[in-house]
Amino acid sequence: MWALQQIGVKRIFAINAVGGIHGETGPGKFALPDQLIDYTYSRVGTFFEEDLESVTHIDFTEPFSSQLREEIKSAFEKTNEALVANKMLLAEGVYGCMQGPRLETAAEVKRLRQDGCDMVGMTGMPEAALARELKLDYAMLALSVNWAAGIGESEILMAEIEAHVEAGMGFVMDVVKSLIENS
Repeated sequence: MWALQQIGVKRIFAINAVGGIHGETGPGKFALPDQLIDYTYSRVGTFFEEDLESVTHIDFTEPFSSQLREEIKSAFEKTNEALVANKMLLAEGVYGCMQGPRLETAAEVKRLRQDGCDMVGMTGMPEAALARELKLDYAMLALSVNWAAGIGESEILMAEIEAHVEAGMGFVMDVVKSLIENS
């Protein structure tokens, strides 16, 4: 984040692979989260740790840039229309960020669901907070690559995850192109 800010980047459009928890976030579908819950630990989560004259806080009420989220949504819709596709987008939702690299247990996913999470992944934190500290707009488009543990009918297989990534990334790249062209 620091390096991006130093070279003049103002906005970050993250692309995340997630496990679906909500009925509308099944494999192959997309979400544009507007909230997140951080379940990670031991990750450096701030640039404000040492040699500070005072405590530094950021407002993280809305962890993702609403303006960038709207622009991504518009690019998604234009791309979807241009391809005459039926790619579903959950236009908001709660992203649960877990430690990884292992996938979650069924009990953890049950807790995530009870906490209100719609999807689960391993990236997004501390990235979203670090971007906020540096006053960078940050938003993510999440591609569901599997049902979260205990929600699907079968074991989570890496081959199935990889197939969903491969199937969805061409569309994601078209969304990125559309976002750049309309910026």
